[in-house]
Amino acid sequence: MIQNFKIYAYPPQETLSFDSQVESLFYSSLIHSHFITQNPEEAHLFFIPFSFHSGLSARAAAYVVGNYRTEFIYWNRTLGADHFFLSCSGIGHGADRNVVELKKNSVQVSCFPTTAGLFIPHKDVSLPPLANVHTPVHAPGSKSSSYLGYVRYNWVKESNIMEQLLADPEFEVESEPSDQLTYEERLAGSKFCLFEYGPEISAIGEAMSFGCVPVVITDRPIQDLPLMDLLTWQQIAVFVGSSGGVNEIKRVLGRVVVEEYEDMRESAAVASKHFVWNDTPQPSDAFHMVMYQLWLRRHTIRYAEREWA
Repeated sequence: MIQNFKIYAYPPQETLSFDSQVESLFYSSLIHSHFITQNPEEAHLFFIPFSFHSGLSARAAAYVVGNYRTEFIYWNRTLGADHFFLSCSGIGHGADRNVVELKKNSVQVSCFPTTAGLFIPHKDVSLPPLANVHTPVHAPGSKSSSYLGYVRYNWVKESNIMEQLLADPEFEVESEPSDQLTYEERLAGSKFCLFEYGPEISAIGEAMSFGCVPVVITDRPIQDLPLMDLLTWQQIAVFVGSSGGVNEIKRVLGRVVVEEYEDMRESAAVASKHFVWNDTPQPSDAFHMVMYQLWLRRHTIRYAEREWA
């Protein structure tokens, strides 16, 4: 993949801007990488450089795709099935033919978590969140932990669960910054780190790097987890619903501690290296893992010209 994968990037139709730093990092890393080719005939995939001055609207996407469809032959060969685009929040559905084909056929690279309903799991890819990931913990043996679980003040929004966590001495809840223990010491001193599925789950990579096994509180299946083609998430994180409150969370974590905690801790720490974003991409970092997922999608179904002509 490293040597053979080639991507042709369409020329931007305007100056590009991005909604988030991770998007900017991905775009910069891609454009300056050896994956880019100036010869579209040797490309495995085609990159559509949308701009994000005010989000990616269906009308704006239709306009850009329509221009490329007219100026180049490559979209019409596959109806966009060998194309991909970058949109942090994802793109919604639309009636315009260009948007329908973009949404149905092209690979969407979005931020994690993606806006509900705007991610197609068998096709789309989510970027590992930008985080301060530390050197993974590889030391064998049991981890010395002061707390069963650690929760930062904004990681869980559900008020009832947060109240129960605050009242339970087995959990360390950082309600506001403190000089007693650093953030890193709290991560390192807890077996589990609790997150409610939502924007604040972006710190999941940091937790993993300290050997703090992520616990994701969610009442529905998560379809946009980063690197889903590459990581077996059930081996590195715990998923639990909110309806049973803290008692149910503790019951699940108690079983995990007895049966599989050490393996999960080691797996999470090792996997955290794939969440590292570097200004200059390095082997096995977040950029290369996303590129590998795109490489796996180069054989996405191709549509013959007679099907659209």
